[in-house]
Amino acid sequence: MSALLCASALGQVSSYGDKQAGDNTGDQLPTVLQQVGVTQRLNQMLPLDAQFVDDTGKIVRLGDYFGKHPAILSLVYYNCPMLCSEEMDGLSSALEMVHLTPGKDFDIVILSIDPSETPEIAAKKKAFYVKRYGRPETADGWHFLTGQQAAIDAVSNATGFGYVRVPGPDGKLTQFAHASAIEVVTTQGRLAQYYLGVEYSPKDILLGLIEASGNRIGSPVANILTYCYHYDPQTNRHSLIVARVVQLGGMMTVASLGSFMFVMFRRDLQLGRNHDLSSKRTVMKDNHGD
Repeated sequence: MSALLCASALGQVSSYGDKQAGDNTGDQLPTVLQQVGVTQRLNQMLPLDAQFVDDTGKIVRLGDYFGKHPAILSLVYYNCPMLCSEEMDGLSSALEMVHLTPGKDFDIVILSIDPSETPEIAAKKKAFYVKRYGRPETADGWHFLTGQQAAIDAVSNATGFGYVRVPGPDGKLTQFAHASAIEVVTTQGRLAQYYLGVEYSPKDILLGLIEASGNRIGSPVANILTYCYHYDPQTNRHSLIVARVVQLGGMMTVASLGSFMFVMFRRDLQLGRNHDLSSKRTVMKDNHGD
């Protein structure tokens, strides 16, 4: 499994004096991320009897959102300080260019993996993203759910979505390490397609929804993951990875600048040669005329 480690997903970094050397050199995934990932379980049936609470406070079954339309499923947590917002931003931006209507052609089901989150928090997130999407009449097609651990586990196990609790800035286990992915689900409630990362192709999503509407199952995609996690500041080992990302960006900038300067230098040199040649030709013509 390959991994894409994004600087924006690496979270808060402790101050210089708080950093301690760890056994991770930056060439391998940190131990916490070795427990996190997405296993693509295409054609797996979701636990349609699993109960949740929607953003209005109503008790619902996951199966309530299937039968007529396909759906896009996303497992996040609403108070995530890092990657979840990027994932939701990417999804809503892509859907703006998908010429289908939520609630009519498909549904969007967002499920919190944090059992402590409430319908009130879910309602605020829904209002924000429906407004961002720009089509308030589609609100009935957006479903932001919360639930108990057993129901969350049933869905995360079915989707192959691995995550672990990690300490927040206060040292309490209030945050989660997880990867970023959305799934397209058939009208029957079977997993039809995975899209990984935080940016999604509108064309791919449209095709996935059309195929899922006919209960067709797609193919696995390259397992390039973007991770979201917060490391314990007392054993902070990801600062080296952040530094290497910054160093890589600096090296690419220097290389690009060097290439530009080299091209411009050659251009100026060639212009100088052409000018000298032109001057010589003029002198030769003048001498010949004399």
